[in-house]
Amino acid sequence: MNKLQGTIVDIQSSDNISIIHVDVDGDQFSSIVLEGKKGPPHYKVKDRVTLLFKETEVGIAKDLTGMISLRNRFKATIKKIDKGPILAKITLNYRNHTIESIISAQSTGQMNLKDKEEVEWLVKTNEVTLMKGPV
Repeated sequence: MNKLQGTIVDIQSSDNISIIHVDVDGDQFSSIVLEGKKGPPHYKVKDRVTLLFKETEVGIAKDLTGMISLRNRFKATIKKIDKGPILAKITLNYRNHTIESIISAQSTGQMNLKDKEEVEWLVKTNEVTLMKGPV
């Protein structure tokens, strides 16, 4: 499980859903939270939270241009590639945090991923879970 610490900077609510924006070392992440009609009662602006997301939810991109609907899109450097016959675990250095992605070995080969290469990693807003405080 990937974990990052951050601070809530904005909350937008409508009906039973909220989008919460979290600052992590100067980058803004987004997370969707399902709550009651008055918004997320457990979260407030300036709260410290931990963002959690699975390795299988982290996509990798190279030379990505144009617009994309994924809001959580950040640059990182590949630290290590563990390639098996079916899957590959890509370990990234993101602002001195370790992020792991599990993608197909075929994609790793097709993208010609290499250690120390700069890539972008992406995770959908609805795949980011928030927990209050550090974990």
